[in-house]
Amino acid sequence: MNKRFAIVSATLFILSACTQPLPPIDREALVTRNNPVVERLDTLASLSVGNGRFACTVDATGLQTFPEHYRNGVPLGTQSQWGWHSFANPAYYAFAETLRDYDFGRGHTEPYTVQFDEWDRRQRAANWYRVNPHRLHLGIIGFDSLAPNEIDDIRQKLDLWNGQIDSRFTARGQEVAVTTVCHPEQDMIAADIRTAAALPIVIRFPYPTGRHSDDGCDWTKEWWHRSDLIEKTDGHAVIRRTLDKTVYYVVLDFTGATLAQTGRNRFVLTPKADHYTLEAGFLADMPATPQPTFDATLAAANDYWKNYWKTGAAVDFGDCTDPRARELERRVVLSQYLLGIQCAGDYPPQETGLTYNSWFGKFHMEMLWWHEAQFALWGREHLLARTLEWYASAEPAAREIAERQGFDGIRWMKMTDPSGLEAPSSIGSFLIWQQPHLIYLAELVYRANPSDAFLKKYYDLVQETATFMASFATYDETNDRYTLKGIIPAQETLRPEETVNPPFELAYWHFGLTVAQRWRERMDQPRNPAWDTIIAKLSPLAAKDGLYLAAETAEETYSESRFTSDHMAVLGAVGILPASQLVREDWMHETFDWIYNNWNWDQTWGWDYPMTAMNAVRMGEPRKAIDALMMDKRTNTYLTNGHNYQNEQLRCYLPGNGGLLTAVALMCAGWDGCEVETPGFPKDGTWDVRWEGLRPMP
Repeated sequence: MNKRFAIVSATLFILSACTQPLPPIDREALVTRNNPVVERLDTLASLSVGNGRFACTVDATGLQTFPEHYRNGVPLGTQSQWGWHSFANPAYYAFAETLRDYDFGRGHTEPYTVQFDEWDRRQRAANWYRVNPHRLHLGIIGFDSLAPNEIDDIRQKLDLWNGQIDSRFTARGQEVAVTTVCHPEQDMIAADIRTAAALPIVIRFPYPTGRHSDDGCDWTKEWWHRSDLIEKTDGHAVIRRTLDKTVYYVVLDFTGATLAQTGRNRFVLTPKADHYTLEAGFLADMPATPQPTFDATLAAANDYWKNYWKTGAAVDFGDCTDPRARELERRVVLSQYLLGIQCAGDYPPQETGLTYNSWFGKFHMEMLWWHEAQFALWGREHLLARTLEWYASAEPAAREIAERQGFDGIRWMKMTDPSGLEAPSSIGSFLIWQQPHLIYLAELVYRANPSDAFLKKYYDLVQETATFMASFATYDETNDRYTLKGIIPAQETLRPEETVNPPFELAYWHFGLTVAQRWRERMDQPRNPAWDTIIAKLSPLAAKDGLYLAAETAEETYSESRFTSDHMAVLGAVGILPASQLVREDWMHETFDWIYNNWNWDQTWGWDYPMTAMNAVRMGEPRKAIDALMMDKRTNTYLTNGHNYQNEQLRCYLPGNGGLLTAVALMCAGWDGCEVETPGFPKDGTWDVRWEGLRPMP
């Protein structure tokens, strides 16, 4: 009897233990075990601090001592969301000169802003508007007259939990300790320096280059701009920067040192003690209030970042035995940090964030989903909501595009700047997959925190966005269906004159109009019957031999190399988006298998791997989802600092980081109606993934 009782008791104990909730993830341990550590002058391992609206990147000294040395690595940028500049326009180019009429058979011509083949005034006008405005590098702050070969014994750590960089090294035989931090609410950095080496700090200001992709620093134009010391007291100075019509201010507060202007655009801070501090604030307008001290900035940053990690979602791979799990966890943690400091501003981010300029520092609206959808899925929807507000300010420019081209509603631009003016492009102006992003992203924020106030705030923008989508769809009377044409799809290897019904865009049109109708119902408005007709009669995805084509008009998809390079956008139709009536699951599965086994993976981009993984998860292929996410390819490389390396021009690429986080959210939390627990990881015991706080995708 006693033996039987013991067995029953043990069984009940085991069952009870199995049903007990797991303890919460030790978030501090999770984050800190992924702190980047740098032990040499690695130009691809520079580290950044920031607040989402402003960021500063430093080298192994904790400051920006070697900007020329790092120029072709991950550059030492100081950038903000407000810092923009335009070169003079002495030829008085007008935006209308960048337009060219196209006829896509919709009964009217459509003017698009493009880059021209002919070298004439129109091309020069297009080039000017493509370059201007461009984002500014606001200033370099580093140790003066120190050469790379003069520092040794480097030990630098990015303390993610506290949001600070701690740098230790020797310079000319003397130990140096630097702590670098960014204020979470103000565009300022602060540094604490302890050394007997008497190292001065130099503050230098460049003129912009206006180039497509670089650090934005032209040091040869000294007399094209000026830096005026307009205020100076003991331990305090204000510098007014003037570049053509652009003016901004730099506030310097310091202890244990003296400041002197040593050149037109150069200042030196000379230490008077072994311990000195510097706070440098960058402002679009003349400062009105004193800026915080180093200690106050450090405390504010520490509090902000601890709260950031404690309140968002978390995924812990510590119990996984698959050898790739450790690296996946590192990428996930660092991506959360990078997107938090680079992509959480009042404007959409550029693809290289606030690190250095790509595409002249402008942002690409089709990439906004890749940057920021993850915020809502990872419990930080307030950061996505902050950026979404820009859409309202850009609405007049978007409406003008639609009216100019003969459509109803508002057509969202592709490549732009805070003004919303669309940059001329031979490709970008013909893209449409940025159009439903507002609907998708607003839906994610609403799902995270449903409220009538949010519905009312974005209702008109959602409806007008859908109005354009309905207006843009062309009715094919012969086949009683709606088509999409006159576009370059997300897979940018197709031409607008010959492209009809690309698969991802069709699926996105179906999703966007469906969600817009749902918003009408939430606001007690009747469904739009015309939209319901389009939803019901949108063309199904075109296939050949059971494989989905890159477009209905691209019948050579699987025999011509240009169709199997760049983005495998068809996979986004089920992955980024939920399955719809336009898609056959068996054909999508066959298409996934073909792409997985045959695609030219060396000609892809950083977000193609998470897009493939998301499709694999929805297709019930978790092992292939992991394989896609961790594929050993150049554009799927994640550097020591967490940046997604693409090529020599794009050494960081934040859409890859954002896509990674979105894919992991889907792999853990699934989607609406998903009945599989943690559907993106194999159930073979090697992926014992713990997660909390993630939200399912639609």
